[in-house]
Amino acid sequence: MTDELVDREVAAEQAFVDRVYLQLEQAGAAAQQLAKEGHSRAHMGHEGGLVERDAMVFQAAKRIAQLDAAHEGLVFGRLDLTQDKDPQPRYVGRIGLRDDNRDSLLIDWRAPAAAVFYQATAAEPQGVVRRRVLRSAGRSVVGVEDELLDSEGLSAAEAAGRELPIIGEGALMAQLSRARDRSMHSIVATIQAEQDKAIRAPSKGVVSISGGPGTGKTVVALHRAAYLLYTDRARYERGGVLVVGPSGVFMRYIERVLPSLGETAVALRSLGGVVDDVRATRHDEPAVADIKGSARMAELMRRTARQQAPGSPREFRVFWRDERLVLDRGRLGQVRRQLMGQGLRNKQLPRISHALLDQMWRQVRGERGREQGREKFNDEMLSRQDFLDFALGWWPPLDAPTVLTWLRDPEFLARVGEGLISPEEQRLLAKTWAALDPSRPIGPQISIEDVPLLDELRYALGDVPQKADDERDDPMALIEGAVDIQELMTASDREFAPSGRPWRPPVSSIEDDGYAHVLIDEAQDLTPMQWRMVGRRGRTASWTIVGDPAQSSWPVPAESAAARAEALERKQVHAFHLSTNYRNSAEIYAFAAAYAQRVGLDADLPDAVRRTGEEPQQVVVPPGGDPETVTREAVREIAGRVSGTVGIVVPAARRSEVNRWLASWPEFADDAPGARAAVDSTVQPSGEDRVVVLTGLDTKGLEFDGIVVVRPQEIEEESLTGRATLYVVLTRATQLLTTVS
Repeated sequence: MTDELVDREVAAEQAFVDRVYLQLEQAGAAAQQLAKEGHSRAHMGHEGGLVERDAMVFQAAKRIAQLDAAHEGLVFGRLDLTQDKDPQPRYVGRIGLRDDNRDSLLIDWRAPAAAVFYQATAAEPQGVVRRRVLRSAGRSVVGVEDELLDSEGLSAAEAAGRELPIIGEGALMAQLSRARDRSMHSIVATIQAEQDKAIRAPSKGVVSISGGPGTGKTVVALHRAAYLLYTDRARYERGGVLVVGPSGVFMRYIERVLPSLGETAVALRSLGGVVDDVRATRHDEPAVADIKGSARMAELMRRTARQQAPGSPREFRVFWRDERLVLDRGRLGQVRRQLMGQGLRNKQLPRISHALLDQMWRQVRGERGREQGREKFNDEMLSRQDFLDFALGWWPPLDAPTVLTWLRDPEFLARVGEGLISPEEQRLLAKTWAALDPSRPIGPQISIEDVPLLDELRYALGDVPQKADDERDDPMALIEGAVDIQELMTASDREFAPSGRPWRPPVSSIEDDGYAHVLIDEAQDLTPMQWRMVGRRGRTASWTIVGDPAQSSWPVPAESAAARAEALERKQVHAFHLSTNYRNSAEIYAFAAAYAQRVGLDADLPDAVRRTGEEPQQVVVPPGGDPETVTREAVREIAGRVSGTVGIVVPAARRSEVNRWLASWPEFADDAPGARAAVDSTVQPSGEDRVVVLTGLDTKGLEFDGIVVVRPQEIEEESLTGRATLYVVLTRATQLLTTVS
């Protein structure tokens, strides 16, 4: 193969790509014009005009966002088929485009016509002679990689005068050897046949994607989300797509994948941010996390939500028409049981005053009082500030953060936790909640493991009934018999969003949480309480669930499995298993697999397809040696040999210490711009950092060119599932791996 031949083929593909971009610019200009026309109709005052205007603006904004996202590697694939199938090449791209004659210029990768690009193999070419992947930088084609799938078809093509040279080593191997950066990239050009089956699986029910490390589970699931939006856009944009991952680091790592596929209408949430208006970033220590994640906590939260608010009044006395009326503990207990039996706590707020007045009216025995009648009695009591103050103090409107702070009191916790959690567990929990301050935003105060507890309280309490605008600053209105008032909105407000994102109601109600599709990554790590939290958001949804049981950080798999089954509510499951490791070199994965077998993990061991000749290195700090110096040399060695990212993985207790090391190493000042500030264990690496310090749990779902594992034995011993965590760590590197013991 000559350089002249390669240059000629690249130039031919560049000519086609230039034609596509010209068409794209014309489509973009048309979308911009449509948006202008929509805005120009803003003067229309009638409802039909508003709907038409908003529809035009919404559709134009969506198309502009889609076209903008598509500029990254817009055209990436070409199919040359046998003469009887199609003599003209078919091009595959991130979106579909037609030319001015409405003929197909570019096929969307999700369209049925593009499926053969991924499903054809040498064993079953399906009429494909040559599959070509175009490598681009911006709008420029910089290379091509070909695969010959049908040698007989190639001979026939050449006999017919069609020249189909085969260039390169194949797109997959070229992709696997590239350097990693701080973001996951689309694999739309290199999806393999077994991955494509999972992506194009039926939309209903649950698609479960399993497989060992490096099999592409995450990126396949993200491509599936894009595929679903393509096949039934009205449903999934209206209901929304929720993608849940293990950490903020992970969500930043994957955040560019869907936009690069032309999809922006997806909610990306880490487990610490699933609940609206809450963002937790730190984990509890393993012993505490195991308690907070257990299914028992659902009952603890239910009990807590039913308790009398600490500091609330316990008695009310009043003289009325010469009679002494008393609401004592006994009578108030009757009212409490009555109201609790009628539904969620906050939903009872409009009934409180009447329930209390019922108890008081029963005590009216005298003729003078009875002559006044019940209506007069009610009017007089509801005009008394002392009665209203008592009612509001005895049964206040409550939110979940406020109720969670009640658990900072050890005596309160012991009372609600009796028979449910042990005294030692109570001590550990009270310690983590001791500093909660109800006057401050709750997010920065709590852990990731607290977020499902907040959600549980939210559902146990119910929503506070909404009030009219002129009553929003008047809590008394709630106990004077306020009713729910829904905010009015036009039809166009419901259907169209000028931002180009799908309309979603503000999640101010527990009934607004449902999505049309829920995607869970690293599902094996979800605790029972996290499954309950996520399950509420997908009761009527289809699901994509991604995981590998051998990588689980939850110590009681049976409990988690039961919670998962409850969350899925008997939906039909379509299971897909990925069997090829595309991430690790064969040398690195053999090392990790040997560890898994040695420590007794029931690991799924996929086949690694790539060899580098680089064996993992094991370095031991000599007696009296300096761990920092040894670690620094290991990091320097790897960073000097790879051009992409380097991860330093440490036990959770040593993260701050090793961050300080990195911040003091001048040779990495440019590589790790965030390192000097990252001396606190809660600081997350930025998207630009090349060298980062992470805990074992932080590495979930990530990959790096090189990994240095500091004190692997401590990672193994820091929790009940430490061996599984260390196995995960050992499978994060694509090229070089060193352990420092």
